[in-house]
Amino acid sequence: MAIKALRGMKDLLPPQSKKYIKFIQTASKIAQHFGFDYIETPLLEETALFKRSVGESSDIVGKEMYQFIDKGGNDVCLRPEGTAGIVRSFIEHKLDRQGGVHRFFYYGPMFRYERPQKGRLREFHQFGIESFGEASVYEDATIILLAKEILDHFNIPYKLKINSLGCPACLPSYRENLVSFLQNHDDICDDCKRRRKLNPIRVLDCKNEKCQEIYNDAPKLLLNLCDNCQQDFATLQEILMRENVEFEIDSNLVRGLDYYTKTAFEFVSDALGAQNAVAGGGRYDNLVEFLGGKPTPAVGFAIGIERILDLIEYDEDQRDGYYVGVMVEDALPQAFDATMQFRKRCKALLEYKPKSLKAHLKAADKMKARYAAIIGEDELSQNAIWVKDLENRAEQIIPLAKIVESPCKIME
Repeated sequence: MAIKALRGMKDLLPPQSKKYIKFIQTASKIAQHFGFDYIETPLLEETALFKRSVGESSDIVGKEMYQFIDKGGNDVCLRPEGTAGIVRSFIEHKLDRQGGVHRFFYYGPMFRYERPQKGRLREFHQFGIESFGEASVYEDATIILLAKEILDHFNIPYKLKINSLGCPACLPSYRENLVSFLQNHDDICDDCKRRRKLNPIRVLDCKNEKCQEIYNDAPKLLLNLCDNCQQDFATLQEILMRENVEFEIDSNLVRGLDYYTKTAFEFVSDALGAQNAVAGGGRYDNLVEFLGGKPTPAVGFAIGIERILDLIEYDEDQRDGYYVGVMVEDALPQAFDATMQFRKRCKALLEYKPKSLKAHLKAADKMKARYAAIIGEDELSQNAIWVKDLENRAEQIIPLAKIVESPCKIME
């Protein structure tokens, strides 16, 4: 019996893999334009890192981690999200002691053992942004605008939702009010009963429709913010309006992780069905200190790549690169050398087997090459190569020496 991929884990093949590469390259470039540098952390971390950061009340820790004891007796797990590992790295490399602002972007696979469905896999990929050391709400706005620019580039339809989760100055009193409200509702789901004990505010993130109806009457955090949080949230709205960014305030938006404070936001898309969140994040000013580092303000977001790949347009008919072929065996060395020159600047594929011109052109058309470059007996004797632009049908015989001087621009 043939071995298949594990449930909830999928191979990434063309054309989806081409979309993935295009997304990563574009998102990385936009992040760099905003002043962010690339960071990469291990896929495997100590389980304690996520229990302490993500929180015992979250479904990730409670139900979904790929956790095991390794051969050295260490309790480890595959990373279920990206922020905790980057905070661990930030502290371990003493960046929290250096002062200043540190801005990173990352991408790669995450793992959660949950029920697979459309837009939710057990192995999935995220692109994320993390900014450390800047407490200004203008950084929150910058992070949101960065996410918006990525989604806009790919014409992803979305709605932006924002909320404020308060801070240690205003959250305790709200938590008391919320707990009092919840004590009068034993008809909430079992998950919410568990969250009621561990982190009451997380009940607002419940996806159970009956629970959501109940929480419509729950105390609103936005009405319990301290003066500082109120001012920051008002300033955030002013910045977004000044930048012509449409948004709506969602008082029940709390995100799925325990470490968020103050600003929380999500980009949701009606084009995705039930799993409609394409990007989300917020501020987490207490996490660095909580994990043993120096108190450091921080804010970030993550984009679920699989959820938007189907929404990214990819022109499969777009021609690119060179198809190189020979009509006589003796021309293969010259064709090989020419192909290697092309590959220094652009995509090029060499067909080793001699074929007729008609067969080569058919193969070049099938691979969507922009140019067909063929060496026959006449071209071999002239130390040249015949090149045809398959887009505008222009033809030209080019000296092989010209390829060395200017690969990929020989017909210009």
